[in-house]
Amino acid sequence: MSHHKPRIEDALLSRRELLRRTGMGMGALTLGTMLSGNPAYGANPLSPKSSHFPGKAKRVIHFFLNGGPSAVDTFDYKPALEKYAGKTLPMEYLRTERKTGTSFPSPFKFRQYGESGIHVSELFEKTAAHIDDIAVIRSLKAKVPNHEPSLMLMNSGDGVMSRPSVGSWLNYGLGSENQNLPGFVVMCPGGYPVKEAENWRSGFLPGIYQGTFIDSKHTQIEKLIENIRNKVTNKAEQRQQLDLLHALNDEHAAQRDRDAPLEAQIQSFELAYRMQMEAADAFEVAQEPEHIREMYGDGVHGRQTLIARRLLERGVRYVQLWHGAGQPWDDHSDIHNHAKLAKEIDQPIAALISDLKQRGMLDDTLIIWGGEFGRTPTVELQPNGEPLKGRDHNPYGFSMWMAGGGIKGGTTYGATDEFGFKAQENVLEVHDLHATILHLLGFDHEQFTYRYAGRDFRLTDVHGHVIRDIIA
Repeated sequence: MSHHKPRIEDALLSRRELLRRTGMGMGALTLGTMLSGNPAYGANPLSPKSSHFPGKAKRVIHFFLNGGPSAVDTFDYKPALEKYAGKTLPMEYLRTERKTGTSFPSPFKFRQYGESGIHVSELFEKTAAHIDDIAVIRSLKAKVPNHEPSLMLMNSGDGVMSRPSVGSWLNYGLGSENQNLPGFVVMCPGGYPVKEAENWRSGFLPGIYQGTFIDSKHTQIEKLIENIRNKVTNKAEQRQQLDLLHALNDEHAAQRDRDAPLEAQIQSFELAYRMQMEAADAFEVAQEPEHIREMYGDGVHGRQTLIARRLLERGVRYVQLWHGAGQPWDDHSDIHNHAKLAKEIDQPIAALISDLKQRGMLDDTLIIWGGEFGRTPTVELQPNGEPLKGRDHNPYGFSMWMAGGGIKGGTTYGATDEFGFKAQENVLEVHDLHATILHLLGFDHEQFTYRYAGRDFRLTDVHGHVIRDIIA
C-alpha cells in the first residue's frame, strides 16, 4: 500500500525504467547478490578480505627516504673507491650514460654487524644492530635519473601514467582490520612531497582506497587531522545528520548507476565519522610509557614512527613514512648532510624493530626502507665542471632493504659493480620488488588484477618476478 501522494513520474515510465522494473527484475536480484562485496554497491569496501594464499605478512610500514639515499654511504660497502679517490673510474658507461666526476670514497666508516657480518655504514649504526633481521637488496635499478618518474615508478609501478599506489592495491586486496581507521595512511612532515598525492592515490581503483595524508610535523591532534572533533553537535546528532546525508546521497547515486566517485565520497563521510571515535586515541603518543617514547626519540620522525606502530597494531594495513616534504636526501652539494638525515631516522627505525619484536608483531609486519633511486659513487659536478662535495642521481644501481614479514634476515641479494655505480649481479626492476611485496602479503602478482578501460590491470603491469632468495 502506498504511503505517499500520487506522483506523475510513477505513471509515466521511460522504456528503460519499464524494463528495469519488470523484465530485468530477476536479473537484478541475482546481480545484487553477485555485487554484494563490491564497494560501489553499498558494502563496506574496507572490510577484511582474503588473499590468494596465506601471506607471511599482514601489514606494511614503508620508510621512504625522499630524494634518493646513497648506497655507497649506507648499505653497499665499496672499498675500491678509495683506490681511485680523485681519479676517473675505469668504466666506459660512466661517460656514456650520465656525466660524472671522479671517484668519491664514502666519508663514513663501514664495519660488519651481527652474525651475518654484513657491512653497514656508521650512519645507520642503531639499525645495523638488527642486521640479522634484515635482507639488503643491492641490485635495484630504476628507469630514469629524475625524481618525478622515479617516485611514481617506486610508488605505483609506472613512471609515466598515474596508477594506483602499492598501498592502495593492498588496501583494495586485503581491506582493513579496523573499520574506524583508514586502511592506508601516509605521513610526511612539512606538507606534500614532489608529485604530491599521486604518490599514494588510488588511480582507477575506488577512491576509498587512496592513502590518507597526515602532516606529521604537528603535535596537536586537531592539526594532525582536520575536523577530528565536532565542537557543534554531539555524536547522536551527528549520526542523525550523517544518516540523512547518506539517504540523500544514496538516492542521488541510484539515479546515476552508482557513480564511483560519488560512492567514494559517501564512503569517505562514513569513514570520517568513524575516525572521530578512534583516530584521536591512535595518534596520542602520550599514552605510551615514558621508556617507549624515549626509545623512539623526541624528534618528528621518532613521533611519527611511534604513531605508525600504534596504527599498525590497531589494524591499519599500510603506513608510509616520508622523510620530509622536499627532497632532503637529494645531496648534490654535500654528502655529509646524509649524517644529519640518518641521525633523524636511525633511532626510530631500530626502536620500531625492537618494539615490534617484543610485541610479537615483527613476524607478520613487513618493513621497507629506501628511496626512489640512489646516488653516484662519483662526485657531483657544477655546470662549469668544478666538483662539489655531493653525489648525482643514480638510477642504474641502488640499495633497499626489507625486514620482518617473511623476510630471511641477515642476507644480501644482488650486487653492483666494484664501485657501486651499476647493478650487475641479480639485477632487479622495481616491478620485482612489488611482486615480492605482494607475495609476502599472500598475492600472486600476475593474478591480482582490476578491470579498467576494457582490460585487466595489475601493479606489476606485465613484468616482475618474486625475489624468492630473500623469503624465509
